[in-house]
Amino acid sequence: MKITPSRIGFVSTRFSGTDGVSLETVKWARILSEMGHECFYFAGESDRPEERTVIVPEAHFKHPDIEDLNHDLFDNYTRSSKTSGLIQAFRFHLKQHLYQFIRTFDINLLIVENALSLPMNIPLGLALSELIAETQIATIGHHHDFSWERSRFAVTAAEDYLRAAFPPTLPSIHHAVINSFAARQLALRTGASSSLIPNVMDFDHPPPPLDDVARGLRADLGIPDGAHLLLQPTRIVPRKRIELAIELARRVERECVLVITHKAGDEGSAYPERLRDYAELLGVPVIFGSEIVNHQRGELPDGRKIYALADAYLQADLVTYPSTVEGFGNAFLETIYYKRPIVLSTYEIFKTDIQPKGFRIIGFEDFIQDETVEQARAVLDNPALGESMAERNYEIGRRHYSYSMLRTKLAVLLSECLDT
Repeated sequence: MKITPSRIGFVSTRFSGTDGVSLETVKWARILSEMGHECFYFAGESDRPEERTVIVPEAHFKHPDIEDLNHDLFDNYTRSSKTSGLIQAFRFHLKQHLYQFIRTFDINLLIVENALSLPMNIPLGLALSELIAETQIATIGHHHDFSWERSRFAVTAAEDYLRAAFPPTLPSIHHAVINSFAARQLALRTGASSSLIPNVMDFDHPPPPLDDVARGLRADLGIPDGAHLLLQPTRIVPRKRIELAIELARRVERECVLVITHKAGDEGSAYPERLRDYAELLGVPVIFGSEIVNHQRGELPDGRKIYALADAYLQADLVTYPSTVEGFGNAFLETIYYKRPIVLSTYEIFKTDIQPKGFRIIGFEDFIQDETVEQARAVLDNPALGESMAERNYEIGRRHYSYSMLRTKLAVLLSECLDT
């Protein structure tokens, strides 16, 4: 299938750090670049190449004015005319910058990463929808999460905006979702069809072995020699149920340190404080490691090392993933790629889309059971057991979630979008 090289504009609220949307965008951009396309970026925050990026602060969901709008729009059923006016002003401002982005880089295909499905920045979604309607530019809406999947968006004064732009159903938009449940719900709620493209890892190229740089992570985090490293490689938000990872660390009755790699994210500081209090109550050492763990290595202004997320995985004795809801499960896939054993809550998408493929995990449902603790303890006491599980899982991952699979699916999707 031969596709004319395109100039592709990725659009989101941010392309930075270790959140799932940013990480998957890196993978899509890599594959698309290998296919001969050029990739550019529009966001409120970005760590992508400066010469290929447009940053507009108001596109970020953390911009103070956008946060104020979200405060007015959610947990309320009515909004003021002032709020409506501000939304329209920001919509127009962002739309003008999007037009300039398209002109500057001669973009002929947009890939919108979650900004047309999760209403973290309503003016950005409205601006995109209006621009796409006006230009009929070929667009892929890559939807990782939807508003109907998050309880905090259930009570809203923005129902008209959600129906118009999250997601919009326009003829030039092709929708891509990451799980089968999302595909069914999108069709049920909007009538739109979609392509199912799960998250991926580069299984055709195994991770590099542990090197001297990675070995420094334990010492820099203050983990004692001989202690087991339990890794929680997620953002700190309530649906991740990190308190269950703390409970597990206490109940295995081994010297364990729980390391949480990501930041608190977009849902406030109350939950991180609750975790600190809970860990202190149970006597479990918990390290919040986001300051020195990122998606790639680097250095802080004070000279301390920044470790890659990969370094943390390679040092982990056991990965914890007790989420109640996931769009797909990036941390699960990363764990499989880095050949680590995992304890996870069997969330709905795992049950329907992933588990039938035969992965070996330490699973539980609503709470940590004695059997869960015993299995986790066995893996900590006998590393060969975890290695056996991990090797089998890697081979399954290579069959179902590789870059080769993504390359094939993107070729088909681009062909449909560009009518080639």
